[in-house]
Amino acid sequence: IDWPKNSGDSVEKQKADFIQILDTYQKLNYNAVVVQIRSAGDALYPTILAPWSRYLTGSEGKAPNPNFDPLEWMIEESHERGFEFHAWMNPYRATMDLKTENLSIDHDYNKHRDWMIEYGGKYYYNPALPEVQKQLTAIVEEVVIKYDIDAIHFDDYFYPYKIKGVDFNDRASYQRYGNGVSLEDWRRSNVTAFVKTISFGIKKLKPWVQFGISPFGVWRNQTMDPKGSETYGTSNYDDLFADPIDWMNNNWIDYIIPQLYWSVDYKSQSGVNYSKLLK
Repeated sequence: IDWPKNSGDSVEKQKADFIQILDTYQKLNYNAVVVQIRSAGDALYPTILAPWSRYLTGSEGKAPNPNFDPLEWMIEESHERGFEFHAWMNPYRATMDLKTENLSIDHDYNKHRDWMIEYGGKYYYNPALPEVQKQLTAIVEEVVIKYDIDAIHFDDYFYPYKIKGVDFNDRASYQRYGNGVSLEDWRRSNVTAFVKTISFGIKKLKPWVQFGISPFGVWRNQTMDPKGSETYGTSNYDDLFADPIDWMNNNWIDYIIPQLYWSVDYKSQSGVNYSKLLK
């Protein structure tokens, strides 16, 4: 959201903007930057596993001009100023809309249409497919191997946020891989397996590289589980099929930054409140 400010800007302008952000963070005594390098099946670095991001160059699949490796450059500039560099990825979100004509021929939508599920005006990778898990793992591990990052960071997109009356159509995968467990438990197991695989993969390659996740701010509601929060409505466990408590208990992640995007004073029907959820 902060950077690149405009995909039509020159490389020089984008570099200057990035350095300005780092300079601001230095004054605020920050010690880490979390920079998105994969937003929707794309990449802000050169790779054969995904096309160049339109958010960097204005057109998906188009390289920067003059061509360079933005990720390598950003890491160097960040380290020079004493910041850790956390490479932020959205693993499961494949597109931001249904305008597939704007996608590069190298986008996974065009290469592996059978991996995609349309939902709520976007395409998502189907978390149930072994080949999807393999591809997403390869993407993460390539970055860990090639770059001097300090962490891999995942956003809150696991199974998509529910839309009333709309089904996430993974029935065929459930019939094939469900093994008799409930749909909900099966979906959670898909996410759990992926998080565990990524964690083990990172530590095997570079034990010092951290793995962090920013899940939605509600783990589970007390109405569903006594350990949950005094909230109602959307939760990680029951709606996004993600279980951050399990990840922490198993030490699969090194840090967690729940997205507590509510004020201390906020009173709503769903009961969300910053201080309640912080506990």
